[in-house]
Amino acid sequence: MSERGTPGHLVWRLAMKWRVAVDRALAPLGLTHAQYVLLSSLYGMRRDGLRPSQRELADHAGMEALYVSKLARTLEADGLIARTRDPVDTRTVRLELTERGHEAVRPALDTVRVLLERLLAPLGGRDDPRTEEFVRDLTALLDAPLDTPTP
Repeated sequence: MSERGTPGHLVWRLAMKWRVAVDRALAPLGLTHAQYVLLSSLYGMRRDGLRPSQRELADHAGMEALYVSKLARTLEADGLIARTRDPVDTRTVRLELTERGHEAVRPALDTVRVLLERLLAPLGGRDDPRTEEFVRDLTALLDAPLDTPTP
């Protein structure tokens, strides 16, 4: 292995570097990285014509459903999202951005876009073939099951 660490250690370090950088960049906007992930995911899903449930949003964002529920309550209290019961299945809570949420997420999207350009610059930027390969590799790693198989 490299002097810098094992692949798992490097993935951990990159994830932490990204999380800290996004937290710092979004702090002036009053958002954390986790709040940004929830808001930007809602923004993108709505743009695609979806009005997701908390569970659907959790799956889309790669977050635990309980954590999304907690974040959603905080963001609702801040006036950034609305949580409503599904009229067909009252156990299901649907989420959507409020107007204030739209106003908060737009500058956050721009801020994170600039940060992403900085992160990907060593690979040639967002549209470089090296970045496309990097995305394929990350996707393959994310798709790999890590659960221990039962005998």
